[in-house]
Amino acid sequence: MDFNTLKITSYTEARADIQAVRCAVFQIEQGVEASLDFDGLDEVAQHIIVFDNEVPIGTARIRYLNRQLAKIERVAVLPAYRNKGIGRHIMQSAIAFLDQQGIPEIKVNSQINAALFYEKLGFRAQGEEFYEANILHIEMRRIHPKTEKS
Repeated sequence: MDFNTLKITSYTEARADIQAVRCAVFQIEQGVEASLDFDGLDEVAQHIIVFDNEVPIGTARIRYLNRQLAKIERVAVLPAYRNKGIGRHIMQSAIAFLDQQGIPEIKVNSQINAALFYEKLGFRAQGEEFYEANILHIEMRRIHPKTEKS
């Protein structure tokens, strides 16, 4: 994956790039309402953005729910760049970043068709399936291995 650059940044610094990827994936491809995707929480989150040269191709946002729990959400990779390890790179970078911050638990609300992707990254399903933006999801959590109870 030497063709891309990954940055952890603020929404203010990368607004247009984040919006371009999320609009293409969530609104155009998946039919999610813009008001659901851009829910007013971007400004209080940190964002990951991946570029191919200078073209934004993938993104995710990280929100701290409390001192022990963060949520990775809005993980999106443009269709032409899927199945190249970019989503995994985004998630591994987000996990490593949160591990460095000392956050012991990470939550994602996974679309059902992506649950195996998150499982391979150490996340485990929690609770019942639910609909979010008319798409079936499951909550998944990852506990940092050093804090996990045996």
